Amino acid sequence: MEIAEIFGYFSALLIGVTLGLIGGGGSILSVPVLSYLFHFDEKISTAYSLCIVGVGALVGGLQKNHQKLVDWKLAFLFGIPSILGVWLIRHEVIPVIPKVLYSSETIVLTRRMLMFGVFACIMMLSSYAMISGKLFGSNSEKSFSKILIVVIGFSIGCIAGFVGAGGGFLIIPALTILMKMDMKLAIGTSLIIIAMQSLVGFFLGDAMNMKVDWTFLAVFSLLTISGIGLGSYLNNKIDGAKLKIFFGYFIMVMAVFVFVKEFILNP
Repeated sequence: MEIAEIFGYFSALLIGVTLGLIGGGGSILSVPVLSYLFHFDEKISTAYSLCIVGVGALVGGLQKNHQKLVDWKLAFLFGIPSILGVWLIRHEVIPVIPKVLYSSETIVLTRRMLMFGVFACIMMLSSYAMISGKLFGSNSEKSFSKILIVVIGFSIGCIAGFVGAGGGFLIIPALTILMKMDMKLAIGTSLIIIAMQSLVGFFLGDAMNMKVDWTFLAVFSLLTISGIGLGSYLNNKIDGAKLKIFFGYFIMVMAVFVFVKEFILNP
Protein backbone atom coordinates (compact mmCIF):
# COMPACT_ATOMS: atom_id res chain seq x y z
CA MET A 1 0.00 0.00 0.00
CA GLU A 2 1.35 3.41 -0.97
CA ILE A 3 1.83 6.21 1.56
CA ALA A 4 -0.80 8.30 -0.24
CA GLU A 5 -3.36 5.53 0.26
CA ILE A 6 -2.49 5.24 3.96
CA PHE A 7 -3.17 8.95 4.35
CA GLY A 8 -6.34 8.44 2.33
CA TYR A 9 -7.71 5.79 4.67
CA PHE A 10 -6.76 7.93 7.68
CA SER A 11 -8.69 10.75 6.05
CA ALA A 12 -11.76 8.51 6.06
CA LEU A 13 -11.73 8.84 9.86
CA LEU A 14 -11.51 12.62 9.55
CA ILE A 15 -14.48 12.63 7.19
CA GLY A 16 -16.50 10.85 9.88
CA VAL A 17 -15.33 13.29 12.55
CA THR A 18 -16.34 16.20 10.30
CA LEU A 19 -19.82 14.76 9.71
CA GLY A 20 -20.38 14.12 13.40
CA LEU A 21 -19.00 17.50 14.44
CA ILE A 22 -20.60 19.91 11.98
CA GLY A 23 -23.27 17.92 10.14
CA GLY A 24 -21.63 18.29 6.75
CA GLY A 25 -18.33 18.93 5.07
CA GLY A 26 -17.56 15.26 4.57
CA SER A 27 -17.63 15.64 0.82
CA ILE A 28 -15.27 18.61 1.05
CA LEU A 29 -12.72 16.11 2.31
CA SER A 30 -13.81 12.99 0.45
CA VAL A 31 -13.76 14.38 -3.10
CA PRO A 32 -10.15 15.69 -2.83
CA VAL A 33 -9.05 12.54 -0.98
CA LEU A 34 -10.50 10.20 -3.60
CA SER A 35 -9.13 12.32 -6.43
CA TYR A 36 -5.67 13.26 -5.15
CA LEU A 37 -4.73 10.34 -2.88
CA PHE A 38 -6.46 7.41 -4.60
CA HIS A 39 -6.21 8.92 -8.11
CA PHE A 40 -9.80 8.32 -9.19
CA ASP A 41 -11.07 10.55 -11.99
CA GLU A 42 -13.63 13.26 -11.29
CA LYS A 43 -16.61 11.08 -12.24
CA ILE A 44 -15.69 8.20 -9.94
CA SER A 45 -14.50 10.49 -7.12
CA THR A 46 -17.79 12.38 -7.02
CA ALA A 47 -19.80 9.15 -7.24
CA TYR A 48 -17.91 7.36 -4.46
CA SER A 49 -18.09 10.53 -2.37
CA LEU A 50 -21.89 10.42 -2.50
CA CYS A 51 -21.94 6.82 -1.24
CA ILE A 52 -19.35 7.33 1.52
CA VAL A 53 -20.83 10.56 2.80
CA GLY A 54 -24.36 9.18 2.51
CA VAL A 55 -23.57 6.13 4.66
CA GLY A 56 -21.72 8.25 7.21
CA ALA A 57 -24.49 10.85 7.32
CA LEU A 58 -27.13 8.15 7.86
CA VAL A 59 -25.30 6.80 10.91
CA GLY A 60 -24.66 10.29 12.26
CA GLY A 61 -28.25 11.38 11.60
CA LEU A 62 -29.68 8.40 13.49
CA GLN A 63 -27.42 9.27 16.43
CA LYS A 64 -28.70 12.85 16.38
CA ASN A 65 -32.26 11.53 16.27
CA HIS A 66 -31.70 9.78 19.60
CA GLN A 67 -30.76 13.20 20.98
CA LYS A 68 -33.98 14.74 19.56
CA LEU A 69 -31.92 16.86 17.16
CA VAL A 70 -33.69 15.99 13.89
CA ASP A 71 -36.71 17.79 12.43
CA TRP A 72 -38.14 14.93 10.35
CA LYS A 73 -40.95 16.97 8.81
CA LEU A 74 -38.49 19.48 7.41
CA ALA A 75 -36.04 16.73 6.46
CA PHE A 76 -38.62 15.19 4.12
CA LEU A 77 -39.95 18.53 2.86
CA PHE A 78 -36.42 19.60 1.97
CA GLY A 79 -35.01 16.16 1.22
CA ILE A 80 -37.48 14.74 -1.32
CA PRO A 81 -36.99 17.50 -3.94
CA SER A 82 -33.27 17.38 -3.16
CA ILE A 83 -33.24 13.65 -3.93
CA LEU A 84 -34.93 14.33 -7.25
CA GLY A 85 -32.26 16.92 -8.09
CA VAL A 86 -29.37 14.59 -7.24
CA TRP A 87 -30.86 11.66 -9.16
CA LEU A 88 -31.52 13.81 -12.24
CA ILE A 89 -27.92 15.04 -12.37
CA ARG A 90 -26.18 11.74 -11.56
CA HIS A 91 -28.38 9.50 -13.74
CA GLU A 92 -29.15 11.73 -16.70
CA VAL A 93 -26.61 14.57 -16.91
CA ILE A 94 -23.19 13.39 -15.70
CA PRO A 95 -23.06 10.30 -17.99
CA VAL A 96 -23.46 12.44 -21.13
CA ILE A 97 -20.97 15.22 -20.31
CA PRO A 98 -17.87 14.73 -22.54
CA LYS A 99 -14.44 14.56 -20.94
CA VAL A 100 -13.22 17.50 -23.05
CA LEU A 101 -15.79 20.29 -23.30
CA TYR A 102 -13.77 22.68 -25.46
CA SER A 103 -10.29 22.74 -26.93
CA SER A 104 -8.24 25.09 -29.07
CA GLU A 105 -4.57 25.76 -29.61
CA THR A 106 -4.37 27.77 -26.38
CA ILE A 107 -7.32 26.64 -24.23
CA VAL A 108 -8.60 23.26 -23.10
CA LEU A 109 -11.72 23.09 -20.92
CA THR A 110 -12.34 19.66 -19.42
CA ARG A 111 -15.17 18.08 -17.47
CA ARG A 112 -12.84 17.85 -14.48
CA MET A 113 -12.10 21.60 -14.58
CA LEU A 114 -15.80 22.39 -14.76
CA MET A 115 -16.81 20.09 -11.90
CA PHE A 116 -13.98 21.04 -9.56
CA GLY A 117 -14.26 24.72 -10.49
CA VAL A 118 -17.95 24.79 -9.57
CA PHE A 119 -17.09 22.85 -6.40
CA ALA A 120 -14.51 25.47 -5.32
CA CYS A 121 -16.79 28.43 -6.11
CA ILE A 122 -19.70 27.00 -4.13
CA MET A 123 -17.44 26.34 -1.15
CA MET A 124 -16.18 29.93 -1.18
CA LEU A 125 -19.72 31.35 -1.24
CA SER A 126 -20.79 29.06 1.56
CA SER A 127 -17.74 29.92 3.67
CA TYR A 128 -18.52 33.63 3.36
CA ALA A 129 -22.07 33.04 4.57
CA MET A 130 -20.88 30.98 7.54
CA ILE A 131 -18.10 33.35 8.63
CA SER A 132 -19.90 36.67 8.14
CA GLY A 133 -23.17 35.48 9.64
CA LYS A 134 -25.01 37.93 7.39
CA LEU A 135 -27.13 35.22 5.80
CA PHE A 136 -28.10 33.43 8.98
CA GLY A 137 -31.28 33.89 10.98
CA SER A 138 -31.63 33.96 14.72
CA ASN A 139 -33.67 31.57 16.83
CA SER A 140 -36.69 33.84 16.66
CA GLU A 141 -40.12 32.89 15.35
CA LYS A 142 -40.01 30.76 12.22
CA SER A 143 -40.90 32.47 8.96
CA PHE A 144 -40.56 30.55 5.70
CA SER A 145 -42.28 29.48 2.51
CA LYS A 146 -42.76 25.78 1.88
CA ILE A 147 -42.58 26.39 -1.86
CA LEU A 148 -39.27 28.18 -1.39
CA ILE A 149 -37.92 25.27 0.67
CA VAL A 150 -38.89 22.81 -2.09
CA VAL A 151 -37.27 24.95 -4.79
CA ILE A 152 -34.07 25.42 -2.79
CA GLY A 153 -34.02 21.73 -1.87
CA PHE A 154 -34.20 20.75 -5.56
CA SER A 155 -31.54 23.32 -6.50
CA ILE A 156 -29.16 22.16 -3.78
CA GLY A 157 -29.76 18.56 -4.86
CA CYS A 158 -28.74 19.44 -8.43
CA ILE A 159 -25.61 21.22 -7.24
CA ALA A 160 -24.70 18.45 -4.79
CA GLY A 161 -25.18 15.85 -7.51
CA PHE A 162 -22.98 17.73 -9.95
CA VAL A 163 -20.01 18.10 -7.59
CA GLY A 164 -20.50 14.81 -5.71
CA ALA A 165 -21.15 16.55 -2.41
CA GLY A 166 -23.58 15.70 0.33
CA GLY A 167 -24.46 19.37 0.32
CA GLY A 168 -24.16 20.00 4.05
CA PHE A 169 -22.21 23.19 3.40
CA LEU A 170 -25.30 24.43 1.50
CA ILE A 171 -28.06 22.73 3.48
CA ILE A 172 -27.01 24.09 6.87
CA PRO A 173 -27.06 27.73 5.70
CA ALA A 174 -30.42 27.10 4.01
CA LEU A 175 -31.91 25.66 7.21
CA THR A 176 -30.70 28.54 9.33
CA ILE A 177 -31.81 31.13 6.77
CA LEU A 178 -35.26 29.73 6.00
CA MET A 179 -36.12 28.17 9.33
CA LYS A 180 -34.08 30.34 11.69
CA MET A 181 -33.07 26.98 13.08
CA ASP A 182 -30.67 26.41 15.97
CA MET A 183 -27.28 25.30 14.65
CA LYS A 184 -27.26 21.93 16.39
CA LEU A 185 -30.80 21.07 15.24
CA ALA A 186 -29.77 22.13 11.73
CA ILE A 187 -26.78 19.76 11.93
CA GLY A 188 -28.94 16.74 12.82
CA THR A 189 -31.55 17.54 10.18
CA SER A 190 -28.84 18.18 7.61
CA LEU A 191 -27.34 14.73 8.20
CA ILE A 192 -30.66 13.03 7.42
CA ILE A 193 -31.13 15.10 4.25
CA ILE A 194 -27.55 14.37 3.16
CA ALA A 195 -28.07 10.64 3.71
CA MET A 196 -31.30 10.60 1.72
CA GLN A 197 -30.08 12.51 -1.30
CA SER A 198 -26.57 11.01 -1.42
CA LEU A 199 -27.56 7.35 -1.18
CA VAL A 200 -30.45 7.66 -3.64
CA GLY A 201 -28.25 9.64 -6.02
CA PHE A 202 -25.52 7.01 -5.90
CA PHE A 203 -27.54 3.79 -5.98
CA LEU A 204 -30.14 4.95 -8.51
CA GLY A 205 -27.68 7.02 -10.52
CA ASP A 206 -23.98 6.17 -10.54
CA ALA A 207 -24.25 2.52 -9.50
CA MET A 208 -26.41 1.92 -12.56
CA ASN A 209 -23.97 3.63 -14.94
CA MET A 210 -20.51 2.48 -13.84
CA LYS A 211 -18.52 -0.41 -12.44
CA VAL A 212 -18.22 0.02 -8.66
CA ASP A 213 -15.41 -1.21 -6.39
CA TRP A 214 -17.67 -2.32 -3.54
CA THR A 215 -14.82 -3.61 -1.38
CA PHE A 216 -13.09 -0.23 -1.42
CA LEU A 217 -16.34 1.57 -0.65
CA ALA A 218 -17.13 -0.77 2.24
CA VAL A 219 -13.71 -0.31 3.88
CA PHE A 220 -13.69 3.46 3.41
CA SER A 221 -17.28 3.80 4.65
CA LEU A 222 -16.60 1.72 7.79
CA LEU A 223 -13.64 3.94 8.64
CA THR A 224 -15.82 7.01 8.11
CA ILE A 225 -18.53 5.62 10.40
CA SER A 226 -15.95 4.94 13.11
CA GLY A 227 -15.01 8.63 13.15
CA ILE A 228 -18.58 9.86 13.60
CA GLY A 229 -18.71 8.98 17.29
CA LEU A 230 -15.75 11.23 18.07
CA GLY A 231 -17.22 14.03 16.01
CA SER A 232 -20.56 13.77 17.82
CA TYR A 233 -18.79 13.87 21.18
CA LEU A 234 -16.89 17.01 20.23
CA ASN A 235 -20.13 18.55 18.94
CA ASN A 236 -21.62 18.30 22.43
CA LYS A 237 -18.63 20.15 23.88
CA ILE A 238 -18.47 23.08 21.46
CA ASP A 239 -20.83 26.08 21.16
CA GLY A 240 -22.99 26.15 17.99
CA ALA A 241 -21.91 29.68 16.99
CA LYS A 242 -18.25 28.69 17.20
CA LEU A 243 -18.97 25.61 15.10
CA LYS A 244 -20.47 27.80 12.39
CA ILE A 245 -17.40 30.04 12.16
CA PHE A 246 -14.97 27.11 12.30
CA PHE A 247 -16.90 25.38 9.53
CA GLY A 248 -16.70 28.51 7.39
CA TYR A 249 -12.93 28.81 7.63
CA PHE A 250 -12.55 25.09 7.02
CA ILE A 251 -14.53 25.35 3.79
CA MET A 252 -12.50 28.38 2.66
CA VAL A 253 -9.18 26.58 3.11
CA MET A 254 -10.37 23.55 1.16
CA ALA A 255 -11.78 25.74 -1.63
CA VAL A 256 -8.44 27.50 -2.08
CA PHE A 257 -6.64 24.15 -2.09
CA VAL A 258 -8.90 22.70 -4.80
CA PHE A 259 -8.61 25.83 -6.96
CA VAL A 260 -4.81 25.94 -6.70
CA LYS A 261 -4.49 22.22 -7.37
CA GLU A 262 -6.75 22.19 -10.43
CA PHE A 263 -6.09 25.55 -12.10
CA ILE A 264 -2.55 26.57 -11.07
CA LEU A 265 -0.51 23.45 -10.32
CA ASN A 266 -2.27 21.31 -12.95
CA PRO A 267 -3.50 23.71 -15.66
